[in-house]
Order: sequence, then C-alpha cells, then structure tokens
Amino acid sequence: MVSTEWAGPKTFRRGFFLEDVENGLYGRSINFWDWNQRKLIQRIDLGNDGMIPLEVRFHHNPDSDIGYVGCALSSTIFEFHKQGDSWAAHIVARTLPKKVENWILPEMPGLITDILISMDDHFLYISNWFHGDIRQYDISDSNNVKQVGQIFLGGSICKGEKVIVTEDKELENQPERPLIKGIPVRGGPQMLQLSLDGKRLYVTNSLFSAWDAQFYPENIERGSMMLLVHVNTECGGLTLDPNFLVDFGEEGNILAHEMRFPTGDCTSDIWE
Repeated sequence: MVSTEWAGPKTFRRGFFLEDVENGLYGRSINFWDWNQRKLIQRIDLGNDGMIPLEVRFHHNPDSDIGYVGCALSSTIFEFHKQGDSWAAHIVARTLPKKVENWILPEMPGLITDILISMDDHFLYISNWFHGDIRQYDISDSNNVKQVGQIFLGGSICKGEKVIVTEDKELENQPERPLIKGIPVRGGPQMLQLSLDGKRLYVTNSLFSAWDAQFYPENIERGSMMLLVHVNTECGGLTLDPNFLVDFGEEGNILAHEMRFPTGDCTSDIWE
C-alpha cells in the first residue's frame, strides 16, 4: 500500500496558510507499507519538489509496478516504480507557478489536487485547482511523458478578474472564464472521473469547505458544479461540452466532490 501526506486535520481544516508550510506542518513524502505485516517498509522524501503529495494512481495493468502521485503545492507529478527490492521516484511533469498581484502570495502554484489514469494506461490527467486548467499527458512511454491536451475551466487567473498575472512562462494571455448555458463556471477544476472508454471526463470543482471559503467563496455561497469534458483518445485533446451542467446551487450551497460510475470507472477498476 502507498500512502501520502497532506497534513494533520488541525492544520488543513482551518484553511491554507504559508506559515504552516514554513513550520513543516505539511508533508512531502510517500510511504510504502507491507499490507500483510502492517508495517512501514520504505519512505521516500520528495523534497521541496514534492510538497503536499495527495492522490496516488497506479497503472491499471496488474503486471505493472508503475504509479504516479500528484504533489499539490509544488505542482509536480512524480512517477514511482519498483527498483530491485525497493522503490524509486522521479519527476515526470511540472506546472510552473505564475507571478501575480492581488492574491495571497506573489506567486501562484497550479495546486494539483487530483490525478487520473485512463483504463488503457495511455493518458494521465491532472487538475490545477488554482490555475483552473486540466492537463492531459501521454504516459504510454513512461520514459517520455508529454503533455498532449489542456483546457481551462475557471480558476483564479481568469481575464478581467481580481488577480493580475505579471509573469507567466506558459501562457501569453490570461484565459477567459467559460460559460455553460449562459452561467459562468465557478471555482476551479478539482476532482476528476473518466468513463471506461476514456472519452468522457467529468469534473467537479470543490476541494474542501475551508479551502473553498478561502479561495472560491462563490462555491460556498452558490454551490459547486459538475462539468463534462470530451477527450480525444487518438492523439490527445480536451473539449468542454457546452450542453452539460449539473449546478448543485439549484439544491442549495452543496459542495460536490467524488464521482463514481455505477458500472465501473477509471479509479475503481483494473484490467481483468
């Protein structure tokens, strides 16, 4: 079993504060456990490039020992794999921070809060909750991971809003906030779920109530949303469905998080 390190509940449930990071209250290691003996057998310290490791995803192929972990604060993706009798890890993807004004820090990380692997182990998806984008990576060659798709679904850097981006090493212009059925998309993309055929990527935009209140108060006031993104499974590419919207604000200020398909999905199934 592999476990990650966000922080103790007393730390994260009151919101995100830089002093908690500086005081070492957030994790940066992944831990490997012997499930039969119920003991820790290895810990890999990912260093400052691996701050706040959250979601872990293994290949669906049970013969593979390759897995990935998304590190929220450092906005990096590490691949880990068996190396002899132990485990090794290295960075395969990174979201670069943006220099900003009118935000809590002078630099804004992407904040990778979820990752997902398609059933054929061809694509890996990540959500950058702060920047507001979903990225699609081709991981069919684990030694040559490359980005093949990207889509912006809200976030904190949209054009004409409070935050001003002063330096961006990835984009020439700030993205527009999308509208679905005339309604602006609230918050930023967070939890992901993919259909078994890999063609329909569903997205919700609530992380945790205290963090929502701090960074996306509109989620607290009006509820979250679920969106649908269509996936090009041939060569990569992501397209927002303009006709699909589940607005949980119609039921009150409900914060939607995990999603599951009743017939199986890409976080609950493995190859048979």
